[in-house]
Amino acid sequence: MNKCYIILCLLLTISCNSKKNNTNFDFTTVFEKSKGTETATYDQTITFYTNLALTYPEINIEAIGETDSGKPLHIVTLNSNVNFNFEDIRKNNRVLLINNGIHPGESDGIDATMLLYRDIVQGKIDSPKNTILVTIPIYNVGGSLNRNSTSRTNQNGPKSYGFRGNARNFDLNRDFIKNDTKNAKTFAQIFHKVKPDVFIDNHVSNGADYQYTLTHLFTQHNKLGGDLGNYLHSKMMPELEKQLSNANWDITPYVNVFNSTPEKGFSQFMDSPRYSTGYTTLFNTLGMMVETHMLKPYKQRVEGTYELMIKMIEITERDGEEIRAIRNKTESEFALKTTHPIDWKIDTTQITTLDFKGFEGDMISSEITGAKRLKYNRSKPFTKKIKYRNYFKPKKEIVIPQSYIIPQGLHSIIDLLKRNNVTFTALVNDSTITVESYKIKNYESRKTPYEGHYLHYNTTITPSIKQMHFKKGDLIVNTNQSGFRYIIETLEPEAPDSFFNWNFFDTILQQKEGFSPYVWEDNALALLKTDPALKASFEEKKSSDKVFSKNWYAQLDWLHKNSTHYEKAHLQYPIYRIKK
Repeated sequence: MNKCYIILCLLLTISCNSKKNNTNFDFTTVFEKSKGTETATYDQTITFYTNLALTYPEINIEAIGETDSGKPLHIVTLNSNVNFNFEDIRKNNRVLLINNGIHPGESDGIDATMLLYRDIVQGKIDSPKNTILVTIPIYNVGGSLNRNSTSRTNQNGPKSYGFRGNARNFDLNRDFIKNDTKNAKTFAQIFHKVKPDVFIDNHVSNGADYQYTLTHLFTQHNKLGGDLGNYLHSKMMPELEKQLSNANWDITPYVNVFNSTPEKGFSQFMDSPRYSTGYTTLFNTLGMMVETHMLKPYKQRVEGTYELMIKMIEITERDGEEIRAIRNKTESEFALKTTHPIDWKIDTTQITTLDFKGFEGDMISSEITGAKRLKYNRSKPFTKKIKYRNYFKPKKEIVIPQSYIIPQGLHSIIDLLKRNNVTFTALVNDSTITVESYKIKNYESRKTPYEGHYLHYNTTITPSIKQMHFKKGDLIVNTNQSGFRYIIETLEPEAPDSFFNWNFFDTILQQKEGFSPYVWEDNALALLKTDPALKASFEEKKSSDKVFSKNWYAQLDWLHKNSTHYEKAHLQYPIYRIKK
């Protein structure tokens, strides 16, 4: 080996394990220089962290994967033990992942996290000993590069900011299951590399007016379930509220109302897996969104986000061993479960009462439209008891199968499973297997586009047991693995964010073969003459269904669908279940 090459490697190793640069960088942020009125650009943010990593060995910045903008995502890790190998980190530490700039116009977390990292390494606040911090400085890179000063119509600062849509105009906080963007694909890579115990996604609200700067949107605790849900709801959330109150930062649950006052009460937002905290819940991560109030001054919002993150670090630091134990227990208990909820509804029998700090609101005549409009009166603050509906119960449960069988031709599904660390085995021979099969019974579709899709909903299925022939190379996905919730809630068609509902299987919804009525008429008549049971069913259908009895084409179509000519692939869900 070349001697000069060895010396160069040694120098690089030394430089990466000490303060790497003696340059006196100015770590005063754009936010601070502007006295709390401006947010850092993408380039300023990445430069800030790069310089921080060059100066402080506790910090490491790493470019990972791609985004639709053509630029990579970054993760910045803060570890006082100067170890950035996550396999090692997870043995004795908890990991807290902070996501910023998923909506770059909601930039509070971008600036707050820069301040947080700097203040920790400079000793202004205590460095966590057993909690490793990881941040994605700006997740929506393309949106961040698309700066303007007008698109956040409701928002009070900063002066300029990024746009909600990414480089391809996707809302990234709807893409965690469908993975239409390179950003989402890379997020999955980061998430499974880091394997966070706790997740924070920093946002700014849209909605009602009230006194609070800070609101929290924890993942729905019943959906998270079991000891993890109980810990989140009964310990982590109240402790965060208490600690912030002691620091003179009031906080309330996210105010989930639109164009009305909160006084009548409101429901907790249900974060299905399309959203960041819904996705992280699939892997038993304790997730929350920070939602600062859009109308509060920018400086105040950033300072509140900063304080909230400090308190969440302290809670994670204090409860780290408990969090690890509960997460491990949750995963080990799955093998004992027989059913799993895949859809939820509000439990009206359980209600939480909040002492809510709001403003009086009136419906007055609009000077523009003449109709009634909502007007808040900030000179009339109040504290009132209101009803908060934050308990949910299962709307739909499924019996957990032992495994799913996925035909090898479903490349898009297989790629998503691989990306999310789902393990599977391939059949080594052609095989005939007894499986549970689904036919799509009913579904509805959105009439307008939603994030590049016409999303299905209210899906129902008709199950049956049959023997099926599968080919060598088809995949067996066992449900008893760490990604069990991801597997079930994407592969069960009736789950709200299933791959079926996100249009991955729309080819089965269209018949590929049909009939010409003048040809089928004679064949159908012959069929009725030779099949008395079919004839009886047909006559009963005509007598009980008046619309059907008057529609000649519907009658011929019914007979075709009940004959051997009807194609088996139509409405046949192509993923199959093997029962436990």
